[in-house]
Amino acid sequence: MYEGKFPDKRYKHTLAFLQEVVTTEEKILDLGISNPFSEILINLNYSVTNTQGEDLDVNTSVVKTENFDVITAFQILEHLVAPFNVLKDIKAKKLLASVPLKLWYASSYKSKTNEWDRHYHEFEDWQFDWLLEKAGWQIMKKEKFTNPPNKIGLRPFLRRFSPRYYLVYAERK
Repeated sequence: MYEGKFPDKRYKHTLAFLQEVVTTEEKILDLGISNPFSEILINLNYSVTNTQGEDLDVNTSVVKTENFDVITAFQILEHLVAPFNVLKDIKAKKLLASVPLKLWYASSYKSKTNEWDRHYHEFEDWQFDWLLEKAGWQIMKKEKFTNPPNKIGLRPFLRRFSPRYYLVYAERK
């Protein structure tokens, strides 16, 4: 087990989920540039390659290779205008993805200053399931979890009880 500190509960939860379905022998392509979670995986002897910041709405060639056993897409698909395209084009046999869930008491996240840090989608679980199934994936395992911020207020209080994230393991049909 990783001996360092995790940046937050989300990383710890995601790692436990991943360790149930991915071995250190499998090659992982992590959609998104190098990040603290991909570094945690590398420190645990997982073979991880990150994408280089290409626009996956326009260019999906990076996932069309058969060099990887697993694609991970943690908190990235909501930033794509059309996540179906990249999900459909993946050649790997396994997919682990997490997305933010739509919350009835909070609007979707939008950055006014950073065009790459916008949510085009926040999903209901059934919507994400349908998206994966339409793109040719069979869901094998899924779960929702909370990740409440250490803040005071009504929304932080509600986030203690309302799942914010949806984590899915799927295999190519």
